[in-house]
Amino acid sequence: MPRFEIGDQDFLLDDRPHQIVSGALHYFRVHPDQWADRLRKARLMGLNAIETYIAWNVHSPDRGEFRTDGPRDLGRFLDLVAAEGMHAIVRPGPYICAEWTGGGLPGRLFTDPTVGVRRAEPQFLAAIEEYYAAVAGVVAPRQVTAGGPVLMVQVENEYGAYGAGPLDERQHYLRTLAAMLRRHGIDVPLFTSDQANDEHLTRGSLPELLTTANFGSRTAERLATLRRHQPSGPLMCMEFWDGWFDSWGLHHHVTAPEANAGDLDALLAAGASVNLYMFHGGTNFGFTSGANDKGTYRAITTSYDYDAPLAEHGAPTVTFHALREVISRYRAVPEELPAPPGPTPELTVPLDRRVPLDEVADDLGETHRGHHPPTHDDVAAWEGFVRYRARIAADDAVLVVEDVRDRGLVTLDGEPVALLDRTTHTTAVALPARTGRLEVLVEDQGRVNYGPRIGEPKGIIGPVRTATRELTGWEVTPLRFADDDGTLREEVTSALRAASPRPMPPSAPDAPLAGPVLAHGTFASVEGADHFLALDGWTKGVVWVNSFCLGRYWSAGPTGTLYVPGPLVRATGNEIVVLELHGARGGTVQLVAGPRLGPVEE
Repeated sequence: MPRFEIGDQDFLLDDRPHQIVSGALHYFRVHPDQWADRLRKARLMGLNAIETYIAWNVHSPDRGEFRTDGPRDLGRFLDLVAAEGMHAIVRPGPYICAEWTGGGLPGRLFTDPTVGVRRAEPQFLAAIEEYYAAVAGVVAPRQVTAGGPVLMVQVENEYGAYGAGPLDERQHYLRTLAAMLRRHGIDVPLFTSDQANDEHLTRGSLPELLTTANFGSRTAERLATLRRHQPSGPLMCMEFWDGWFDSWGLHHHVTAPEANAGDLDALLAAGASVNLYMFHGGTNFGFTSGANDKGTYRAITTSYDYDAPLAEHGAPTVTFHALREVISRYRAVPEELPAPPGPTPELTVPLDRRVPLDEVADDLGETHRGHHPPTHDDVAAWEGFVRYRARIAADDAVLVVEDVRDRGLVTLDGEPVALLDRTTHTTAVALPARTGRLEVLVEDQGRVNYGPRIGEPKGIIGPVRTATRELTGWEVTPLRFADDDGTLREEVTSALRAASPRPMPPSAPDAPLAGPVLAHGTFASVEGADHFLALDGWTKGVVWVNSFCLGRYWSAGPTGTLYVPGPLVRATGNEIVVLELHGARGGTVQLVAGPRLGPVEE
């Protein structure tokens, strides 16, 4: 069997120096029918390895299960890596960051406040033990030592950036995780990965494991810092940041291809190994995007294009060609180039069947009743929306919450009143002077994926007050739009199909609509072709195509389209369902010629 080892200065593959030129591709951000295409393009760029995180909450939303069906089929993904003649680097966390909801940690872990977050607390370690055992069941048989593609496995992730505490306690936690991996049959080299500064590398590494660093510029300086912390062994940039992620309400990030090329050239010329983060970003389908909160909560966009060498829809970019040319100076690159993508169908789709959300909401979850409002976590709602209801009186005057996580649409007897909003720190709103049914539709816009707020609950936090009293007598319903396989529930699709098409008079062929509402339409197109869905004139919500959740849209930008993977599209009978929370100026959506990722910062 092949041997992969950590040498005095280099990685050694079968006793020969080996420079890793890898790219990040997260299988859970790409439709599984497109894995082979993306991996082939990685090889054509000149990469010899693929790195992927494993998102714990993707495989184990509930304790006692480790799902490997469909988009969770890690084994199939690693086998496809091997089929392309490449190696794999696996990063199972348990925490991954990755701008992924909760940093990959299942929300269920922290319903008990005594459970530790990213520390050697017995309950947290017991949960990791179960998770690592399941991961190893897939990864261990695919290690290079067993004839598979997996070269290395990471322990934790950027741990030096998290929290405080004595160094010996932090190292004890890391050593405990490393011992778990070894106990479950992981025998390839283990490593840690931290940002390339002295503080993070000191706090997040172990002397007995390979230390790698994350950076995207100032190559010579960063490698010198890494060498101070690792006097011998190969140097590796585990995350060469060739782009960046986007947040709702901000600009689209881009990086100059020539700057990327220059820094990569310096890195490879120094003999260091590299992992491009990202090679292909993909998409935060469904409710999977995370958030950052450094005083201001910022949710991550649905698109995870990342300005990467391979665009969100799999097209090679200018950066792809620039980095490929650099790589060709250091290793053989295939002569073949990926073909450019074919034309994208353009259509206008009327959504002529509409059902108010209230008409189906009662069928989407069990209603919980109590004196105080529970959090989303209290009712096992790990993503999406929860409806809170209570009665108010004419003299209540104002609604005040301690905190909302993350956005609450307030209505009275179905009439929109105001918004509670975490990003703008809006926790008090005026109420009409009348008695009625108060409803707050709270949206979890993504669990924090970085920093001390990892593991916090979602929903309405703390007691709710008005001008006259504490508001009690709550009815709370988690709105579960998807079945266990992720597809849109039949309760929604049946109600929409049964709705009468709305007449479109000549004077108003594209009638506006008010939310919260579900709207439905159908279209015919080119089977298997990628599409880009634009919702110009719509405000905020979620879209499903053929029962697959594409994710969130928002007029706040920067992203202006949702990517529709070709494998979802049929020749006829394609269904679009849109949940619009506020309102749309017209009842149509457009399938457009290409992605609209938004304005960039000048």
